[in-house]
Amino acid sequence: MAKETTRFAPSPTGYLHLGHAYAALFAADAADGGRFLLRIEDIDRTRCRPEFETAIAEDLAWLGLRWETPVRRQSEHMDAYRAAIERLRAMGLVYPCFCTRAEIAAEIARAVSAPQGPDGPRYPGTCRPLSAAERARRVANGASYALRLDMTAACAAAGPLAFHDRARGDTPADPQRFGDIVLARKDAPAAYHIAVVVDDAAQGVTLVTRGEDLFESTHVHRLLQALLGLPTPAYHHHRLLTDEAGKRLAKRHDALSLRTLRGQGRTADEVRALAGADKMRVR
Repeated sequence: MAKETTRFAPSPTGYLHLGHAYAALFAADAADGGRFLLRIEDIDRTRCRPEFETAIAEDLAWLGLRWETPVRRQSEHMDAYRAAIERLRAMGLVYPCFCTRAEIAAEIARAVSAPQGPDGPRYPGTCRPLSAAERARRVANGASYALRLDMTAACAAAGPLAFHDRARGDTPADPQRFGDIVLARKDAPAAYHIAVVVDDAAQGVTLVTRGEDLFESTHVHRLLQALLGLPTPAYHHHRLLTDEAGKRLAKRHDALSLRTLRGQGRTADEVRALAGADKMRVR
């Protein structure tokens, strides 16, 4: 199999745990002698902290991982995300949404049967029918708004799409189920969906490895890649590590953080084994 370019893309909002170790080791192994990249997803400046980014690098190096430099930090590439959103806006696929989260929740609650998407209740499209003049008036008056993708128009513009997952095979893309996703908010100038497809293309990622909890998001990512003229990588959504109760590991599981395990005297080989590296075959 050809060498791949893979990436591990944590958010510096806490210390890495065993689940992160598994994901990083999986991505590095999947590169198969190719390029292994590190990306820091730090758009959320209210939760991201420099000390956590430092700890990420230290923990990964302790595990024996090596990655290409420079490291890509999302906070340094906001212009690229804005340019992608502007391209979609020029295609007539983006509109301002003036609804607050509370208003959206209330509208969904009033519905007899609120439509559900992979991310939960779908946005009901309240602001989509607003005229250009009304949108301009509200913006001029200082109304706060998010930018949403007109999903129906976007799917029509892109046509039928599919993506390949090495664990599940070829999959027809069905992003319509997500509804009109948010591309940007005042407190988050670029949402995850738009940032990740721009980043993967910019870094030349050929194989995206990530947890199976993000499999559904790939439907949206395939659509955005098509609309923006970006290359489509292959995917491999791997299993998630869980605790004794069967719940996926999260950063609140301090007992399983790499920092804690290191402090207990665990060796890197022991932690790699705990993360399942000895059973990891992704090719």
